[in-house]
Amino acid sequence: MEFRVKKRDGSGRIGELKLNGEKVITPNIFFVDTNRFKPPKFANIIITNENKEKIKPGLKYSEELLIQKIKYRYDSLYIIDHAKQIMSQPKKFVDNIVNLREEIGYQKAIYIPSVGNPTNLALLTYLGIDLFDSTFAIIAARNNSLLFEIGMFNKNDLEENPCNCPLCINNKKPKDMSFQEILNHNYYALFNEIKHVRNAIQQDNLRNLLENRTKSDPNLTAILRNLDRNHYNYLEKRTPIQSKSVLIATTSEALNRPEIKRFQNRLIERYMKPKSAKILLLLPCSAKKPYSFSKSHKLFREKILATNNPFIVHEVIITSPIGVVPRDLELVYPPSSYDIPVTGIWDEQEKNMITELLSKYLKQNKYEIIISHLPEDLNEFVNPILNKPILTCKNNPKTNESLEKLYDTLSSIVNNFEKIKAQKRAIEDIESLATYQFGKKIAKNLLQDVFIKGKYPYQKIIKNNIQLGMTTKDRGLISLTLNGAEQLIDSKMYWLEIYDDFKLIGSIFAPGVKNADSEIRVGDEVIVLKNDKLVAVGVAQMNGEEMKKSYHGEAVKVRHRV
Repeated sequence: MEFRVKKRDGSGRIGELKLNGEKVITPNIFFVDTNRFKPPKFANIIITNENKEKIKPGLKYSEELLIQKIKYRYDSLYIIDHAKQIMSQPKKFVDNIVNLREEIGYQKAIYIPSVGNPTNLALLTYLGIDLFDSTFAIIAARNNSLLFEIGMFNKNDLEENPCNCPLCINNKKPKDMSFQEILNHNYYALFNEIKHVRNAIQQDNLRNLLENRTKSDPNLTAILRNLDRNHYNYLEKRTPIQSKSVLIATTSEALNRPEIKRFQNRLIERYMKPKSAKILLLLPCSAKKPYSFSKSHKLFREKILATNNPFIVHEVIITSPIGVVPRDLELVYPPSSYDIPVTGIWDEQEKNMITELLSKYLKQNKYEIIISHLPEDLNEFVNPILNKPILTCKNNPKTNESLEKLYDTLSSIVNNFEKIKAQKRAIEDIESLATYQFGKKIAKNLLQDVFIKGKYPYQKIIKNNIQLGMTTKDRGLISLTLNGAEQLIDSKMYWLEIYDDFKLIGSIFAPGVKNADSEIRVGDEVIVLKNDKLVAVGVAQMNGEEMKKSYHGEAVKVRHRV
């Protein structure tokens, strides 16, 4: 039995399990096959207690799981005992799964019997589980209950059948359905959901899917909250720093997402504002992302640029669920791609998050003047933590009256400071981005005596007519050339070392990695060393810990090599 990870989305992943010489994609369902319960025709893998001689040809069985008494551990597969009993204890359940995953590492699959159903498959996969079975579907059918993505319903409580699977499309009343019909419906529901989960992983959308599913079940919500609040480090190191999906923040659980917490932590621990910025301008977020591409923020920018000294102003956006977003970080994920319901109503959790984060930010980044162009619903709880803010918004920040007041206020203030040139501010903005991405030391080395060429957001970092790196709208981070990567060598950060005999041709795969910085996350810019010399630069496809411990899979997608 062999297992390989093919695609990651947080701690959830798509893998390839080799059973009896055949490859099966995970996450997946083991369908039970006994004399009383036959698996559906669409089953990918089947678990049975029958003798091998009685197995029907053409079906994929797990030979390792044929024995009636299932062993706990195999070379590549771990099976969780008593999962059904401990799942009702959210903290204990989460602790057990996390501890097991940390113990066995990344390149082994976890199978959890008896608990998988359409409502919890997304969450359990996100937790780090790879394989489930059809036991829950059988038990539910025995109890006359149909499984759906939003929960389990007894057939006698359903006047209409909301399902159009092949077993339900005949519009038979649920109360008239037989055990076998309910069971087959449940099989379809399980199989459909596992495909939803795999699609979500492919689209970096697993977290959005599980938040949608868990809100219908208090126990699942408790499991998610325990996972988020007690095991941030477990989730964070497995969560990519970039994503192609939109972060949907419609529940309070979104405030605790690891990518949001990581952004906030980096903002406070690493980020430094542009040095020349003396005036802080607080702005509301916009529906369109990045903010500066929205109609409202274009209006704000017009007023700022119309003043005689626009580059003395630093725009910072106040928003939920992220909190505080400097303009120079608007292309970074998750600020670059999230969506929230706009109501003008802020709950206490959001208020506390924003005020606490803004207070910490202002302790790290000092301004001489603060201007608030926030609407009243935000000003109500933000203003008390500010030092003598100047208010420029009347009702709506986009009205002509508010915009003119913003312009008049800025015009009367900016000339009190030394005039800052556009090029100087462009360098400082890139340096601020670099502090967030790499830390202050690397940012200082990388941006020393450079020139910024190009129009935002597509900008190149040039030194002595040599390009060190560039930014793009899609990535949001600095992508380095080999010359730029030289600046990271002495920092002992974002590096990996390959074996002496590893021939560097295309991507770097895990077997070729001798050692790596444990702080590397999927999506990070990394340098590749051989015998302490730079040989390549690229983007991490695994975190640093997984690179060191894995025997399969792409570790780095190389951009430039020596």
